[in-house]
Amino acid sequence: MDRPEIPLPQLHAFVVLAEELHFGHAAARLGIAQPPLSQQIRRLEDKVGHALFSRTPGRVALTPAGRELLPAARGALTELSDGLAAARAVGSGRAGRLRIGFAASLALTVLPGLLRTFRQQFPDVHLDIHEMTTAPQLTALHDKVLDIGLLREPPDDETELSFRTVLSEPFVAVLPSTHRLAAQRTVDPAQLADDPFVLLPRAVGPRLYDRITGLCTEAGFTPRIAQHAVEWQTVCALVEAGLGVSLAPASIRRIRLKGVAFRSTHPGTARTRVAVAWRSADRNPLVTHLTTAISQKPTAGP
Repeated sequence: MDRPEIPLPQLHAFVVLAEELHFGHAAARLGIAQPPLSQQIRRLEDKVGHALFSRTPGRVALTPAGRELLPAARGALTELSDGLAAARAVGSGRAGRLRIGFAASLALTVLPGLLRTFRQQFPDVHLDIHEMTTAPQLTALHDKVLDIGLLREPPDDETELSFRTVLSEPFVAVLPSTHRLAAQRTVDPAQLADDPFVLLPRAVGPRLYDRITGLCTEAGFTPRIAQHAVEWQTVCALVEAGLGVSLAPASIRRIRLKGVAFRSTHPGTARTRVAVAWRSADRNPLVTHLTTAISQKPTAGP
């Protein structure tokens, strides 16, 4: 048997009358005349199949059926009110879930401050954070698995994604502390021509990989890559173990390993770009809130 659909105005009228137990007072509270209120109650009683109120001159009281309905009616109205409030909060970008991807090295620079500021402004937004290298982030953004990406060296030929630069930082040489060049304050990439290199695989960040190998090419040599590692933490650990040297974004210096020396590169004009990325057609207000929380001006890194 199908359940009768009960319009919410009828439930609202029922709850108000149950609280007031006076048609005149209930009608005034609802902002309507008494006859429409009486009609609402009669229609509801017709759907229930039983009287909800006993009416005697000068007195209105709930019947047993009315007392049974009242908690459910209040619950339905509360649930609707809560749902409307939640929908308004999500629609305005004050609540909801934001899925963010980030390159691991950015946990050392822009990520903590950005998330802290965003959380202070929008405490009811759930942040779903995923550590991912650049190429997987781009795929996840296209596949709508991520809403926001924080990545290095975004592509120039992307048509469906938008990018905003949030950080520009130089490269540093990553050397074993016992390396012959560790005593220098700056290192010319040309001085590393005979050393084996430890680098991230090109597949996880093609443009960053090309930027680093391009620095070597400009210095007159092709790097001899002895080992690949997916994360910069691992790159530094392999350098510490003596498997080679590397060129890396300057923020990597915040990885503290006793056996690793970080030295500025010469010339110091080459920089790597960090950007926030999002789908250009995305109208999620949370995405707008986060992207506008990031300064419009590129930030120079260390």
